Amino acid sequence: MFFVASKVLWTVIAPANLLLLLLVAGCALLWTSWRRSGRRLVTAVAAAGLLLAMFPVGAALLLPLEDRFPPPPALPEHVHGIVILGGAIRPEVSESRGDVALNNHGERITVGVHLARRHPEARVVFTGGSARLWSGRELKEATFAGPLLINLGVAPDRLVLESRSRNTHENAVNTKALVAPGPDEVWLLVTSAFHMPRSVGVFRAAGWEVLPYPVDYQLAPPLRWWPPSLDVAGSMSTLNLAVHEWIGLAAYRLAGRTDTLFPAPNG
Repeated sequence: MFFVASKVLWTVIAPANLLLLLLVAGCALLWTSWRRSGRRLVTAVAAAGLLLAMFPVGAALLLPLEDRFPPPPALPEHVHGIVILGGAIRPEVSESRGDVALNNHGERITVGVHLARRHPEARVVFTGGSARLWSGRELKEATFAGPLLINLGVAPDRLVLESRSRNTHENAVNTKALVAPGPDEVWLLVTSAFHMPRSVGVFRAAGWEVLPYPVDYQLAPPLRWWPPSLDVAGSMSTLNLAVHEWIGLAAYRLAGRTDTLFPAPNG
């Protein structure tokens, strides 16, 4: 139920979608006796869209997420395992084209392989099923990640694939059940820096203290508020990314899937 509700709700409240829906509503009102309200709504949406495109509002929301967990200054001499979170593979495109297609979070895969080479003693776990609500649910990320990781040099006997997870909470719970980590074992968690606070929170709530290894940074601080630029696609993409994570943090906290709203390195 949580998974379905989160997908349906996000379809409506994603900033880009919400602005579009409000714009459509405003245009519809222009053809009714409420046309004055329609003009106001269309004007407000246009002004909000322009401001969001010109100034780094989304980046200002994303930066605290990316900076929450800094990269570890040094890794332990012995690493028992490396957990790579899904979200870097496009299953539908991979299936259609007959080859693995990565999205713009592909650094989760490439850095995961790099760490696997640095630590040949570690098990390598890729966790990712399908986050699709309707069509494409049968296409699992792990199905495509396995051959890719092997082709990139990860030995099959080191590789563990978890293909049932649909979200970050299930990544933590299902992976822990699959690999049964010992209390003193060192496991690296590889995911995008903006996604690390929520990821660490759910792993901790599942009783698994992992060592965060953030990758896939989206921003180059400091942010520049002046002069303004006009980047509609880039600004809205960053805003969607940031709002999705902040809403995810709040929803996971309310659902008891994390122990704190904004997990920190010190717990």
